[in-house]
Amino acid sequence: MPLNPRVRDWRGKTVWVVGASSGIGQATAVALHAQGALVVVSARDAAALDSFVAAHAGAVALPMDVADPQAIDAAARSILAGGTLDAVVYCAGTYVPMRATDFDLPTMERHLAVNYLGAVRVVHAVLPHFLARRAGHISLIASVAGYGGLPQSLAYGPTKAALINLAETLYLDLHAHGIGVHLICPGFVQTPLTAQNGFDMPALITPDKAAAEMLRGWAKGEFETHFPKRFTRGMKALRWLPYGAYFMAVRRFTGL
Repeated sequence: MPLNPRVRDWRGKTVWVVGASSGIGQATAVALHAQGALVVVSARDAAALDSFVAAHAGAVALPMDVADPQAIDAAARSILAGGTLDAVVYCAGTYVPMRATDFDLPTMERHLAVNYLGAVRVVHAVLPHFLARRAGHISLIASVAGYGGLPQSLAYGPTKAALINLAETLYLDLHAHGIGVHLICPGFVQTPLTAQNGFDMPALITPDKAAAEMLRGWAKGEFETHFPKRFTRGMKALRWLPYGAYFMAVRRFTGL
């Protein structure tokens, strides 16, 4: 039994992809466009968005910084003024490896603003439209880094944990209103953000593969889509360990 309305036909559906200038966001926008969706792309990099629109007929670019609440509201108003919005996919994110011994408050606050508060503000901007229609889909890109504490993830991991909790709570509140809430938890994906990692990333996949997994999850009506399974199943299993065993396993796995 699917937990969400299945989305198998994207033809003619308007989808707002936030964080579409590179990585998973860009690959998802490409995949949705190929499926016939009317894609609206947002990110700070206006040049990258213009290049996307030039290569994908019918796509619309709305540059914005997700840390700017007024910019989010203006973009949402622009989309909704043109008609119906069927889905929003929040892919915007930032990642700087950090350990507590190198605690940097501005970096922590930037992660909070982009990875979490930006998602909250986008949901706030589109939710009245979805509630009025009793339809719509909200997809939040979290991470397996949100499943539990990890070394070098001091700034990043807590924001992804917050997104997981946000998605779970939104689902409980919105399912009865006909609104789908989808949680996406990737493992390691080859993006400009993960390029900062100075360690071997197990089961590393391409953004195109990540986008394909997301489309599969939407078609199945999943609540959570996590991938690649050969890695993420192990990360999910760690959540069930007592803390002593969890900390030992993480230290052994990461070497940190």
